[in-house]
Amino acid sequence: MTTYPVTPRTRVKRGHQRATYDRALVHAVLDEAYLCHVGAKMADRPMVQPTFHWRDGDKLYIHGSSKNGLFQTLIDGEEACITVTILDGLVMARSAFHHSANYRCVMIFSKATVIEQETEKLRILDLMMKKITPERMDGVRAPNPQELKATTVLEFDISEVSAKVRSGPPVDDEEDYSLPVWAGVIPLTQTREKPVDDPRWIEDHGAKD
Repeated sequence: MTTYPVTPRTRVKRGHQRATYDRALVHAVLDEAYLCHVGAKMADRPMVQPTFHWRDGDKLYIHGSSKNGLFQTLIDGEEACITVTILDGLVMARSAFHHSANYRCVMIFSKATVIEQETEKLRILDLMMKKITPERMDGVRAPNPQELKATTVLEFDISEVSAKVRSGPPVDDEEDYSLPVWAGVIPLTQTREKPVDDPRWIEDHGAKD
């Protein structure tokens, strides 16, 4: 199956021409982005929490403290709405009204499953480390039993999901194209800069080349 099924909740109504349910595109956005926002009803109020996420097949994972209040709400059965957005550019139009943004975003509705089995929990956390830096687990210390117990790993099915994408130049009203105002796109990217050494690393090993 190359596309996800459309449900009443994932059917995009506003700007429907930008909607997509393409599996490869959804996965690409989830894999490229580092942060998601997890929203759910928590007691008597809504709650949204940003957190790191990663994917394995049609499963999305997040992790956090075992004492995290929102996580406990999700464990108790509250459904989550998880959103991921990549901002690709600022769209500068000739009128204030038509300014926009180029973006790729994904929205998932799902309930959480707690990963309890230790071997599976370690495997999934290893996938998180590999997303940050593929070679990282070769040298760092693995979690000890106390750290593993203090960490909750939640799994979400990627099944009820939609994506929305905008790309390209501004779209102005026809009469505005004659205005002497610059229009175009200011691209935005997320890049990795040169690593900055931990001062203790420098003390023990010297500056990294």
